[in-house]
Amino acid sequence: MAKTKRKVPGINASSTADISFMLLIFFLITTSMDTDRGLARRLPPPPENTENQEDVIVKERNVLQVRINKDDQLMVGGEWFDIKQLREKAKEFISNPSDDPNLPEKHAKRLPFFGDVMVTDKHVISVQNDVGTSYNMYIQVQNELVAAYNELRNELAQAQFGKSLAECSEDEKKAITDYYPQKISEAEPKKYGGK
Repeated sequence: MAKTKRKVPGINASSTADISFMLLIFFLITTSMDTDRGLARRLPPPPENTENQEDVIVKERNVLQVRINKDDQLMVGGEWFDIKQLREKAKEFISNPSDDPNLPEKHAKRLPFFGDVMVTDKHVISVQNDVGTSYNMYIQVQNELVAAYNELRNELAQAQFGKSLAECSEDEKKAITDYYPQKISEAEPKKYGGK
């Protein structure tokens, strides 16, 4: 008697797509994403009425020009700087500790927890880069400028409240950010020569 080959039953793959989909959803939900990266910038609101807009005049002493060329060289206030010097220069500009007439003007302002204080909240740090500037250098400049604000705010929190900014209450944080408001303006990239 001849043996007949038995057919091997096929594998039912109809639920494979369902299982794959459930695994995909499971991994998307359980995976944590690193959200600490990036720049925290708030775009200005769109103009409500373009006919009645007035240009804001900013005194030259209240503006710190930070320029980056295509070779990633940094110029701050008309002088060449190394990226390592930018944070201290920005801190000096923002706070104007010695009331220098070449740095932002100070005026009196009443703030909660501080009372009447002299602040430089009309200052602006204007960042402009060349179209050939590397992304790495652009991020380094942004990080140093934000770090300057963070250090000044932490120093103020330590002096006023005896704790770091992160440990302060929401009202204390608001008073500190009103004392040192972050004002970084980004100008449109330019091409400073070349082809």
